[in-house]
Amino acid sequence: MKKSQIWTSVWPPLVAVLLFLAAWELAVDVFHVDKWILPSPADIGREAAAGAAGLWDHTKATLQLTLIGFAVGVLTGLIVAFLLHRLPLVKSALYPLLILSQNVPTIALGPLLMIWFGFGILPKIILITLVCFFPVAVATMDGLNRTDPLMRNYMEMAGAEKGQIFRKLEFPYAIPSMLSGIKISATYSVMGAVIAEWLGAEKGIGYYMKMQKSSFRTDRVFIAILIIVVISLAMFVLIALLERWLSRYKPERK
Repeated sequence: MKKSQIWTSVWPPLVAVLLFLAAWELAVDVFHVDKWILPSPADIGREAAAGAAGLWDHTKATLQLTLIGFAVGVLTGLIVAFLLHRLPLVKSALYPLLILSQNVPTIALGPLLMIWFGFGILPKIILITLVCFFPVAVATMDGLNRTDPLMRNYMEMAGAEKGQIFRKLEFPYAIPSMLSGIKISATYSVMGAVIAEWLGAEKGIGYYMKMQKSSFRTDRVFIAILIIVVISLAMFVLIALLERWLSRYKPERK
């Protein structure tokens, strides 16, 4: 993409954000809103600069938990998708249960995991995995099912085994769908990590938010929200760049 195209796609949302921040700052000043109810963007910026060192420790803890949970969740989603694709009868039996598992509120499941597995890292990883694996599994299964039937029939007539059809046809076709699911999971993983820390942790952005909420430090809660958004956006962009790099191997669809 050319620099001019990048700038054309970036400046409209950038201007919108700047106008929103300016309107926010002006509204707080004009209506004399108390800082503990709604701090101005300038107040939030000053507080973030003052507590940057402590914030980095919490951010690092959340980032570490997010990456571990995201990796386990994606791997679990891929394994589930590949197994259910190869075992249609098992898929018809378990797929409704997978959908039902996503209807259980994460905030309700967290305390149960803490009771069963303690307050270490294991229940947090399980919670993030439950949040992340479903988009990957569903998107990958959808991609595998969209394989070109003419190509599959041709390979079957040529005597290709199921493993060869999977490696050379079905898996390459599923890559775009798989990456779409991984992008969704990347943003979900940050949310899962923050909820897990909120329910029980000694460090992390979720723990930081919980403490600041109790102290009515609205400005610090906004800082935590901003950090969560930045981490989610960074993970989404990294997966999008990976998708762009892998797109050279995308098979042509007829």
